[in-house]
Amino acid sequence: MLKNLFLLTTICIAVASCKSSKKAAAAADKPIHVEVKSDAYPEKTSEKTNRKAKKGSKKTNNIINTALSYHGTPYRYGGTTKKGMDCSGLVYTSFKQNNLSLQRSSRLMASQGRKIKLKNVEKGDLLFFTTSKNRRRINHVGLVVEVKGRDIKFIHSTTSRGVLVSSLGEGYWNHAFNHARRIL
Repeated sequence: MLKNLFLLTTICIAVASCKSSKKAAAAADKPIHVEVKSDAYPEKTSEKTNRKAKKGSKKTNNIINTALSYHGTPYRYGGTTKKGMDCSGLVYTSFKQNNLSLQRSSRLMASQGRKIKLKNVEKGDLLFFTTSKNRRRINHVGLVVEVKGRDIKFIHSTTSRGVLVSSLGEGYWNHAFNHARRIL
């Protein structure tokens, strides 16, 4: 009798946990849609400058779209494929697939391009974070995919949820933010 009760309880727990993991998996499979406009920042200068700005924003949009194509990819330390990817691997791969080379680690990426103020952040810029207990060392990077006023959305890869889009307004990321850099 006790064995049967134990078996029945175990089966109920297994079935219940399967349903909750299916719901979580279904929620993780829903794509995030971020509108990417190539004319978001129209230039007020010469036609030659306008063509150059449009080229740059097209390149930026291509890099962002490449990164978004990895949405839902699980986290894997050192990973750079759909099988698994870490934060710097996502940024490195997104730039590389668009013929731009970056350093492979977030710490080294943080020395490329030029440092910019948060109020000047645009799509395609990189955000750097210090998420470890040793708050001095850069160990996380994200790619800005959208800026609406003070709301900055960025794509990155986390150990717990893989590749996803987050907001810098979220308490954890706002607290861990270190600085922003412009590569393009």
